[in-house]
Amino acid sequence: MLKQIVIAAAGLFMSASAFAQDASEISKVQAGQSCIGCNLFQADLTYLDAKNVDVSKSRLRQSDMQLSTFDDWNLSGANLSIANMFGVRFNRSNFSGADLTRANMVGAYVGNSDFSGANLTEVNISGADFSIARGLTQHQLDRACGDNSTMLPEGLKVRPCA
Repeated sequence: MLKQIVIAAAGLFMSASAFAQDASEISKVQAGQSCIGCNLFQADLTYLDAKNVDVSKSRLRQSDMQLSTFDDWNLSGANLSIANMFGVRFNRSNFSGADLTRANMVGAYVGNSDFSGANLTEVNISGADFSIARGLTQHQLDRACGDNSTMLPEGLKVRPCA
């Protein structure tokens, strides 16, 4: 019985460390370098101005990206769930297949960014400018919320946040 407990505890420890952030990978992105498939969990990317960075398939869950400029970023397939992207600028960026569940995008500007297949469940886009975003569907926006100052491509709408 004791052997089973030790094995189970070791398994929990090893799986927990697999989800921990990687400081060296976060530093790389903070320096404006690409980091594909990296573990950037809870990364502090506030006030960053970086262009042409590829963080596709990376884990940016609960990252703080507010008030930053991320033009020409590749975030395809990235986990951006619960990320704070208040007032962020993503111009010409790729969010295709990204998971933005419960992200805060209040006041964000996404320019000519691609949201094809992105998960926008419970994303708050109040005051955000998505007016020239590409790949957005009404189905995606039905899962998000915004306000009367949210700007969307013609023909799309978003429900008010509660």
